[in-house]
Amino acid sequence: MNIVIFGPPGSGKGTHSIKLVERYNLMHLSTGDIFRNQIQNQTDLGKRAKAYMELGQLVPDELVIDMLFSEMLLHKNAKGFVFDGFPRTIVQAEKFDEMLQEKGMPVKLVISLEVTEEELITRLVKRGIESGRVDDSEEVIVKRLEVYKEQTSPLLDYYSRKNIVKHIHGIGSVEEIFNAICRQIDESLN
Repeated sequence: MNIVIFGPPGSGKGTHSIKLVERYNLMHLSTGDIFRNQIQNQTDLGKRAKAYMELGQLVPDELVIDMLFSEMLLHKNAKGFVFDGFPRTIVQAEKFDEMLQEKGMPVKLVISLEVTEEELITRLVKRGIESGRVDDSEEVIVKRLEVYKEQTSPLLDYYSRKNIVKHIHGIGSVEEIFNAICRQIDESLN
């Protein structure tokens, strides 16, 4: 079972991905977490990704896809994956779907977390203060949301044509939102 958690920065993708992993026994793959780990360890990939992330830009497709596929290979026996922050572009989605089809494990469901821009900015500024993340300054946040609207939000149309998108109201308590997500997953499994 492969699930894509979709939504703008600050929509709760990471929080709900972790909860989904626990509930459904899946493997969590977050491009953001993988990049931050690579940056902290000062790997070549991390240095290259850091330059893009600090400007609020997307890391190039080839770099992301290579990194993600190598992570998936480390977990060949996983029951399925929760993809958090990937894909981010139509090109990534097409290449990703092609690879998953070859392995007989297509994306089963896309969960789209719907959150207002005002709420996103509030959440991300707070997260930046609490965590010290340089990509959560207000100037970078606004840029990231613009990039999301231009490059990532068209993915909703791409996945909607496959009839696998479930829209979730992403404002409320974590438990309320998580329960709504689980209802959609349980329905699609049956």
